[in-house]
Amino acid sequence: MTPRTAALACITACAATLVFAHGDVAPQPVNTDSLPDVGEEWLIENPYRSQGADVWQAAIDIGASGYNQNCARCHGLGVVSGGLAPDLRFLEAEEYGDEWYVERFREGYTQNGTTKMPAFGELLGQKAAWAIRTYIETRPDEGALDEFTPRLKEIRDQLKTMASDQSGDHDAIKTELSEIAEQVETASGAPIADSVAYRAARLIDGSAESYRTAAETLTVGLSAAQ
Repeated sequence: MTPRTAALACITACAATLVFAHGDVAPQPVNTDSLPDVGEEWLIENPYRSQGADVWQAAIDIGASGYNQNCARCHGLGVVSGGLAPDLRFLEAEEYGDEWYVERFREGYTQNGTTKMPAFGELLGQKAAWAIRTYIETRPDEGALDEFTPRLKEIRDQLKTMASDQSGDHDAIKTELSEIAEQVETASGAPIADSVAYRAARLIDGSAESYRTAAETLTVGLSAAQ
């Protein structure tokens, strides 16, 4: 059995053991107006994966909101499953994983007459589906931040100081965070992880407020990764 087949087999097996219903929670709408249209016919591969950095980032941001409103209850905050539902981080970021994902998103999942996952397709639409998929596939792998955590904590503290007295070289900090972000691996095989290092780097613009926000992002993100 190949690693890809094993991962999908594990996810399917987990779905079969889901022990509480999701169907009693009304799906929450996702605002996808800022994303490019993808047509009416359902695709089998994530269209936002190759439409440039701006579209990719918008899909992540919208997908994070959509996931947290509709999926986190069962699949876990940050897509880290507690064991009752499939850990979607391990769905490969390619057509093979996309097909499994979009079929489940559209049709839902029922076991012994009980809805374990509602059919989101008609309720949320295709753009929301692929935005959520983009967010899921960019989640860092288990322990991917461990080796960088000590340095990220130092940078966080440095940013707090910079916010207070406007000292330090913000370009150097931003560059280092970006370099760390490039080394953080995803569980899906996607080339870039939407890690706290990546998010903090994007926030820094030389203002005291950006330093504070980046420091807070690192604090929250590193706490969640523990």
